[in-house]
Amino acid sequence: MEEKGIDKNAIIGFVLIFAIMIGWFYVSQPTPEEIEAQRALTTQSDIEEVIAETEPALTPIEESTSAELPVSDERSYEPVNIETEHFTLEFSRVGGQLKHITLNDFTNHQDQPIEILQPEFSDLNLKLVTAQGMNLNSNELYFEPEVIQEEGRTRVTLRSEVAEGAFLEFKYQVLNDSYLVDFDINTTQLSAYLSSQPAILSWSYTAPRNDQSIQYENRYTRLTYRLGDGSIKKLSATSELDEEEESDLSWISFRHHFFSAILGSKSKFSKAELVSENLVEEESKTASHTKRYQASVELESLSRGATESMYFYFGPTDSKTFANYSEYELIESIPFGWGIFGTINRYIFNPFFNFLAGFMPFGIAIIVMTFVVRIALSPVTYKSYVSQAKMKVIQPEVKEINEKFANNAMKKQQETMKLYNLAGVNPMSGCVPALLQLPIFYALFSFFPTSFILRQKSFLWVDDLSSYDTIVDLPFTIPFYGDHISLFPILASVAIFFYMQMTTGQTMQMQQQPGMPNMKFIMYLSPVMMLFFFNNYASGLSLYYFISNLLTIVIMLVIKNYIIDENRIHLQVQANKQKPKKESKFQRRMREMMEQAEQQKKLK
Repeated sequence: MEEKGIDKNAIIGFVLIFAIMIGWFYVSQPTPEEIEAQRALTTQSDIEEVIAETEPALTPIEESTSAELPVSDERSYEPVNIETEHFTLEFSRVGGQLKHITLNDFTNHQDQPIEILQPEFSDLNLKLVTAQGMNLNSNELYFEPEVIQEEGRTRVTLRSEVAEGAFLEFKYQVLNDSYLVDFDINTTQLSAYLSSQPAILSWSYTAPRNDQSIQYENRYTRLTYRLGDGSIKKLSATSELDEEEESDLSWISFRHHFFSAILGSKSKFSKAELVSENLVEEESKTASHTKRYQASVELESLSRGATESMYFYFGPTDSKTFANYSEYELIESIPFGWGIFGTINRYIFNPFFNFLAGFMPFGIAIIVMTFVVRIALSPVTYKSYVSQAKMKVIQPEVKEINEKFANNAMKKQQETMKLYNLAGVNPMSGCVPALLQLPIFYALFSFFPTSFILRQKSFLWVDDLSSYDTIVDLPFTIPFYGDHISLFPILASVAIFFYMQMTTGQTMQMQQQPGMPNMKFIMYLSPVMMLFFFNNYASGLSLYYFISNLLTIVIMLVIKNYIIDENRIHLQVQANKQKPKKESKFQRRMREMMEQAEQQKKLK
C-alpha cells in the first residue's frame, strides 16, 4: 500500500491566505475620528429611541431640579422667612416645605427658644407617580415662592415647574395670632401626566428635647392619632420601635411632653403608615432628642388633579390653646389618662385648677385644690377610721381566739368570722373607702405631670413645678434615684410614713392571721418607693402628695380626738353581739364549707 506524504503546495496556500486576511484587517481599521463619529451617532440614536418610547411622558424642564445645585445656577436659595405673633417660620425653596419653626413665647430648660421644627430633623416629601411609572419627589424639586401679606394673615405659595407649563404648588396660610398653618397641595396642571396611583405624603420628624430630665420628658413624648370615628390611638412610649398601619385618620400628632407638631386633614387621610422610634436609653445631660417619628399618608385626590386641604399645628399641648381649634378636636391629644381617670381630669381637675391659677400663685393653687379634694373625701376617711376603731375594740377577743385555736387554722378562721358577724364588723370595710379614693389618686397622678399651665412656674425653692426640684446636685449618680436630691419627695415620704403608721397600726396586730400581708414591711417600703420614684417627677405632684398626706393625718387626728368616742363604739359592738343575727346565704354557705372541711380534717 502506498504511503501518503505532506503536500507542500497546500501549506504554502494556507500561509498566503492568512497573510492576506491580516493585511486586509489592518488596511480596513477605522481612524480615531471615525470611531468618535460612530459613537456619537449611536448615542444620539439611543436618545431618540428613548424619547420615542416615552412620549407623551412628562418631559422635565432643562433646569436642574436636584437639591445638589450647580454654583452657576441663577436661582435664589435663600429661605423665605415669616414672623407672626406666636412663631418665626422658615420655608425652604428646595422641597417647598416648612423647614424651621421657632416658638416666640416659650423657652426650653436652657432658656433657649423652643425650636419645634429643626432643619436637620424634619423632612416633608410628596411622592407622585407619573403615567410611565416614574417617581417624582417634591423634596428634590426647586420651588419659586410668592408671599402675599394681608391684614391678619400671610399667604405663601411655593410653585415648582416640573414640566413645561405644568406646576406643583404648595400653599401655606398663616394667621398672625394662630398656631395653625393651613396647607394645600395643588396638582391640577399635572393631572395629565400622573398615574392613578395615590400620592404619598411622608413626614419624617425627630422630637427635640426641652426638659431638664430627658427620661421624664420621654415618658410623655408619644405619637398619637385620631381615627374618623373619634377614637384616639397611640404608639408605644417605651418600645424601641413601634409601627402601625391605619385607615381613615383625622390627624396625626407628633407629641412632645408639652408641645406638639400635628398634621391633620380637612377631609381625612384614607390610609397611613406610622412609625415611632425611641432614642432615649438612659438619663443624659447632653442628649438632644427623644423620639424619631415617621408618618406616610395616602392622598388619593392628587392623582385626579384635585387640591388636597390639610393643616399643621405647631404649639403647646394645652387645653386652653386647643379650645381655639375645637373643630379639629386637638384636645384629644392631651394625655389626661385612660377611662374614668381621664374623664375626671378633663372635666373636673383641669378646669378647676385653671380657675384657681387664674387669680393665685400656682403653688398656692395646688395647695388649695388639695384642701378641696381632701375635704371632699373626708366622709370616706371618716368611715375608714370608724372601721379601724371597731376592729380595735374587738381586738382582745380576736387575740383570745388566736391563742385558743393556735393549732387549728380552720377553726380559728371560722370563730373569727363568727365574731365579726356578731359584732357587726367587716374587716374589709376599711379597704373599701381606700379603694374609692384610687380614681382620684391616679387621676391626679396623670394630671400634674401633663398640666401645661405648670410649666416653668416657680414656688418657694422650686423653679419649675412641672419638673423636679433640686436642693443638692450630687457629683455622682445613684441608680434608680438620680444625680440630685429633691426636697418635696422627701417631705411627701415622711408624711406618708406617719400616715401609714396611723392607718396600719391596728392591722399590724392581726399579723398572725393566715393570709394577712406583712404590714410592717409595707409601712416602711411605701415611703422608700415614694422617695426614689418621685425624685425625678414633677415637683407639683410631690407637693400635692405631701400636702394631701399631711391633711389626711390632721383629719384623722380630729376624727379620733373630737368626733369618734371609742367607749361608745365599744358599747355599740357589745350590744350588736347580744342581738340575734340572721345569716345571709353567702355566710351560711361559707360556714357550712368550713365545717365540712373541719370534719374531713378530723376523719383524716
